[in-house]
Amino acid sequence: MFKGEFLSIIGPSGCGKSTVLRIIAGLVGDFEGTVSVLGNSLAGPHPAIGMVFQEDSTFPWRTTIQNIEFGLEMRHVPRDERREKCARMIELVGLSGFENRYPSELSGGMRQRVAIARALILEPEILLMDEPFGALDEQTRMILGEQLRRIQEKLGQTIVFVTHSIQEAVQLSDRVMVMTARPGRIKKIVHVDLPRPRGAEVIGSERSVKLTAEVWSLLREEALKGFDYLQERH
Repeated sequence: MFKGEFLSIIGPSGCGKSTVLRIIAGLVGDFEGTVSVLGNSLAGPHPAIGMVFQEDSTFPWRTTIQNIEFGLEMRHVPRDERREKCARMIELVGLSGFENRYPSELSGGMRQRVAIARALILEPEILLMDEPFGALDEQTRMILGEQLRRIQEKLGQTIVFVTHSIQEAVQLSDRVMVMTARPGRIKKIVHVDLPRPRGAEVIGSERSVKLTAEVWSLLREEALKGFDYLQERH
């Protein structure tokens, strides 16, 4: 991967997309080969790597600002410094005015922004995202996707993003990695050469439609293989 790149991983269910992320995160040790981060072989969780999951990972007993500052607390960052960093991050992710709300008082999209802010505030050089918008409606997904790209461009993170949405992958990515059905391997990496910012006119352009169709063609072939495999087993 390239520094500052947005790479999406897409593939049939069960092909190993989430496992790839967990290997990069240093959460899985039983695999062949090696993973290098910043020139060093990975031997476990790395401070330069942050991760955001699909599931709601906010702590229900902590407010927005308390959730976001959690990692800084664990690093024993002084309270005043934590709050200063949190204030900037809350503004960046568009949660100003909701600092003292509990997760139960926030929408699903807002809770995901809290989770993203909690990962970003630790200033990871690489951010891994495992279907972070999977439980959200299409409108919220697109809006949060646009916000995520703006934040990434401002902070310069490298992002590896797992998604089931072809449109989301094309909208957000510099490259889309399509995986094969089990056993999951890289089938093809599609370069997304759409201009930024990617507003409605870009996403609806002929080139965008062509890229979406290319990814779908690659994915459909593998999804059918996975479907046939399940049919044979039953």
